[in-house]
Amino acid sequence: MDTTQAEQLNQLMKAVVNGDRLAFERLYRLTSPYLFAVALRTLRNRAWAEDVLHDCFITVWNNASTFNHALSSPLTWMTHILRNRCIDWLRSGAVRRTAPDEALSDEWVSSPAGLQDDTHHSDRAERLHRCLQNLSSEQRQTLSLAYYQGLSHSEIADWVQQPVGSVKSWIRRGLAHLRECVGL
Repeated sequence: MDTTQAEQLNQLMKAVVNGDRLAFERLYRLTSPYLFAVALRTLRNRAWAEDVLHDCFITVWNNASTFNHALSSPLTWMTHILRNRCIDWLRSGAVRRTAPDEALSDEWVSSPAGLQDDTHHSDRAERLHRCLQNLSSEQRQTLSLAYYQGLSHSEIADWVQQPVGSVKSWIRRGLAHLRECVGL
């Protein structure tokens, strides 16, 4: 984002603080594509990302007066709100109440396409994909919840209904296997 866009967002936030609905609409139009992409990447479910984005903008409208231009840019502030909403969504149990095929799946393990986006279609992505397939289902699931969903060890333990020590062991052993297998 260049300085012109950053200044435009700052001006829009100032207008939103004063209750300017047109400024809020403009702020939404400028920032929602970026924020939606963040939510979608975090939640990996389009409907959830749309809901969380909606909640984020309600929070922005209701709490615009708490925004401090000296501490961060408007986009950083909104991204922080969105990220917290995504974490709240995952913690709320909404994920657990969905159909099993919609919940956190091993889809990222079964297809290397998502990995290839981050690794620029390299051989390392293929190697990582093969290594992930060699992990136990517990290791894959706990690594997915920790690194793709951002859950803590205790939250993962609640999710999989296992002791925290077991979760920590699965993650540690899974990472050790991946390091050795990938060659890092």
